[in-house]
Amino acid sequence: MAEEWSAEGLSAVLLAWYDVQGRELPWRVKGGRADPYRVWLSEIMLQQTTVAAVKDYFQKFVVMWPTVQELAAAPLDDVLKAWAGLGYYARARNLHKCAGVVVAEWGGDFPQIYQNLLGLPGVGPYTAAAIAAIAFDHQHAAVDGNVERVLSRYYCIETPLPASKPQIKSLAQQLVPQRRAGDFAQALMDLGATICTPKSPNCEICPWTVQCAGRKAGVASTLPRKATKKPVPTRKAYMYWLQNGDRVLLRRRPEKGLLGGMMEVPSSEWVAALPRNHAAAPIVAKWRKLPGVVEHTFTHFHFEMTVVVAEGNFPADVDWRWVRIDSLAGEALPTVMRKVVAKVV
Repeated sequence: MAEEWSAEGLSAVLLAWYDVQGRELPWRVKGGRADPYRVWLSEIMLQQTTVAAVKDYFQKFVVMWPTVQELAAAPLDDVLKAWAGLGYYARARNLHKCAGVVVAEWGGDFPQIYQNLLGLPGVGPYTAAAIAAIAFDHQHAAVDGNVERVLSRYYCIETPLPASKPQIKSLAQQLVPQRRAGDFAQALMDLGATICTPKSPNCEICPWTVQCAGRKAGVASTLPRKATKKPVPTRKAYMYWLQNGDRVLLRRRPEKGLLGGMMEVPSSEWVAALPRNHAAAPIVAKWRKLPGVVEHTFTHFHFEMTVVVAEGNFPADVDWRWVRIDSLAGEALPTVMRKVVAKVV
């Protein structure tokens, strides 16, 4: 039987693996101190999104706004337009707000202390720990979904998520080395993303395979356990495509709430059943229903949109705008609304 490794031994083995096999990513600096702005920007973008989806957005942002000062000075609309398609748009609003706070309250330098990072808009416990570790090499465990999976398997934790989160966080913190905390955080993420994957983990080439309790028990691929999810409800709405020549009417959603501050095709309320009339329409008109529905799934509900079209005029103001149809690509339209556009255009 192989001798059990200490926390220091586990960390050393993983760091040695990372030095050779770690991913090359545009916001990373292996073995050195990373730019806090780029670390923060990447971590906000990576929330609930994949590395593959984020790379191009990250490169676009750092070209448009190379520093936190330039991002803070940018109009919110420009930031929302650049973010469009990346999803979870509250992140974009908080990104812009956070940049302003860092400039106004911290002189343009990100705070190094975990508790101060936690006080920034849009920065939760995971993101604060990731920035503290990766940008400043402080001993904090950054526990994301990849890390939860790796440690659930290594320690054979059979308590379902989310109940097992405190135990996993405690175990992760014990593994963080005194030096190279940032590299260790990224190594653990990479282990989960490239080897200890959700399906068919590649245990043969894992640096921790010898001591992995989940592999020894033959249950690694079934971990982590997850509590049974509730059924996702369906909401429905009419989407009102009002056209006037080569222009279509859009409106801005409220700043707070789902898709806050983004532009949208006007709609009825998003509820369980379609309304019986078009009282929510921008104008009284002969609305023509397009066949089929447009579907989109959010985190907590599935959305079915019935698109109706008409021609007419409307006294647009700040929150309602006439937009040329051929310029819709440049608007801050979320993916769900781009699906509506694709249905009509």
